[in-house]
Amino acid sequence: MISAKKKKTIAVVIISNGPGELETWVKPVVRNLKKILTDGTGNKNINLSMRMALVPCPNANGNEFKVATEWGFFELVTPAQSFWRLLYKPSLFGEWPEKGVIVFLGGDQFWSVLLSKRLGYKNITYAEWIARWPRWNTYIAAMSEKVKNKLPKKYKSKCIVIGDLMRDVSFKKEQLKEFKDKEWVAILPGSKKAKLLIGIPFFLEMADKISAMKTTINLMIPLASAIEAKDFYYYLSDKNIISNKYSARIKSIKKSNDSIFDYVLETQNNSKIFILSRNPNYEILSQCKLAVTTVGANTAELAAIKVPMIVVLPTQHLNVMQSWDGIFGIFGKIPFINHLITLFIKKWYIKKKKFFSWPNIKAGKLIVPERIGRIYPKDIAKEVIFLMNNKRLLEDQKFKLSEQRGNDGAAKKLVQLILKSIS
Repeated sequence: MISAKKKKTIAVVIISNGPGELETWVKPVVRNLKKILTDGTGNKNINLSMRMALVPCPNANGNEFKVATEWGFFELVTPAQSFWRLLYKPSLFGEWPEKGVIVFLGGDQFWSVLLSKRLGYKNITYAEWIARWPRWNTYIAAMSEKVKNKLPKKYKSKCIVIGDLMRDVSFKKEQLKEFKDKEWVAILPGSKKAKLLIGIPFFLEMADKISAMKTTINLMIPLASAIEAKDFYYYLSDKNIISNKYSARIKSIKKSNDSIFDYVLETQNNSKIFILSRNPNYEILSQCKLAVTTVGANTAELAAIKVPMIVVLPTQHLNVMQSWDGIFGIFGKIPFINHLITLFIKKWYIKKKKFFSWPNIKAGKLIVPERIGRIYPKDIAKEVIFLMNNKRLLEDQKFKLSEQRGNDGAAKKLVQLILKSIS
């Protein structure tokens, strides 16, 4: 009698860092991998051991481990603070299959190179703008041809253009009764602590100004998965040195049981802001006429669902932001170095950098307004009112965002690349 062939276990280890990457990069890939594992279309002789390694990142807010664990998809999730221990002795976190692949989906690309070498696994890097370590990649999954064109000729054969993962945002397109014949503006202050320190005080004062100028506008805040409504109290308390520079204060945050929203925040000036804490929330967010957002992954998500936006970065607080990627973010936590970095960013980086939001960077031209500099809540509130009173401008921006959409299916192509690397 011939015995059945024993399944071979292969590890798929996803590297990621902050809440934005978890929502917009990791989740679409996980969703597609899960589909293949459950519908039986994958290699029946292979058993995939799904794991996630969170990596050190100045942009993380500390809740990523909880979020990734609660998905219930990974056999193992290692927190960012354990990354060096994982590199030093992987067996501290259990047994590791002999073969596997590391998939970079956020953070510093070098972390995935280190872990792939330590475990002896193959390595796939999803490169949004540039692939920094092509020599040590098995494959490079590129967002666009521009990424491939930047590679040295000898590495271009490794690069497969899969498209933009953020284009795989899926949601039901139906009119919700809460939005019918109403004007809604979404406020996205960010998902990382460094941005929220500025964003919460700034945007809540802006909300007060908007409500005072036009009472028919409804305001909502869709929370990132790693943020809770109670965190708003912290960001408006004396523990945040920025809060005393803004007038907004919270009167109450109450649960909302008879609505699609989870909470209602009321300021001392009686402005009401509806808070949505469930994720994903694109079917709700997509029904807003306009969004006001900080820089970052938010701009890509809004572009993907074609919501017009104003992008805001008040540079008068850069010294406390400490939310830059790579080496800026790492050394920015040292007070003296942070001061030098702030001067450098203000005097050179911001002046040289042409665009800060994803749709403008991708288009190479201004599609959505960016307000970068010494700006104040009342300035943005006035612009919100102006745009809400000029629907043609909003429709024009929405059309331009629609033109920027690439082909869907990037997550599925990346999954195919993962399976190809381990077959």
